[in-house]
Amino acid sequence: MPIAPTIASRGMMKSLRTRLNRAGFDITREPFHFRFVRMIQRLGIDTVIDIGANTGQFAEELRAARFAGTILSVEPLGAAYAQLLAASQPDDTWTPVRAAVSSEPGTLTLNVSGNSVSSSVLDMLPLHSDAVPSSSYVSTEEVRATTVDQLMADYSLQPGSSLLKIDVQGFEQSVLDGASATLGSFAAVQMELSLAPLYAGGALMPEMVARMEAAGFDLWLTEPAFIDPETGRMYQCDGVFVNRTFS
Repeated sequence: MPIAPTIASRGMMKSLRTRLNRAGFDITREPFHFRFVRMIQRLGIDTVIDIGANTGQFAEELRAARFAGTILSVEPLGAAYAQLLAASQPDDTWTPVRAAVSSEPGTLTLNVSGNSVSSSVLDMLPLHSDAVPSSSYVSTEEVRATTVDQLMADYSLQPGSSLLKIDVQGFEQSVLDGASATLGSFAAVQMELSLAPLYAGGALMPEMVARMEAAGFDLWLTEPAFIDPETGRMYQCDGVFVNRTFS
């Protein structure tokens, strides 16, 4: 029978949740990635293209939720990529790639945030840095850029059995621009959606939902991602879009 949480355990969970919120994350009673993995398995997805992988957190959560398919994790930052490379080494079906993903191949200047996960090509706006001071930029890094279309070709991946995951801090439009040949064929797309302006030039949720709908996708699932720890206002959520041909 279920064991009721003690006052001490509830206090520990509250403390953990507070620390995560201060870092820009939220937790729920039912882990998102378990529900997410069950959903993509029903869609026949066996490959995940993880754009903006950072140190590999998303891939590790997929593995913890028993996703056994291929993962291609793409991360431009040197320090984060080194951790990603180490995390992926024991896993033969998890491939790390050091690159940014944009509308065309080349080089980009990436603004490096103090907490790493908030790094972006775009300038950060005060709404973001005021909510999480540790996210403020501390340096820049020149990085190689590729495109989604090029990655799919380079690694011989099939979009019809793939999920495209995009976590690029306001740079989503450029990533989609570089997927012009393959976007409409993906089984599903997960991306971060902004409910408030956090990066200069970054599109907000209504614009991104409209773009995905025009590309043939419906929004199936959302999950809180970045909540202001002081006000409780949600600034970002993760949205999962499914190709209508799979509906």
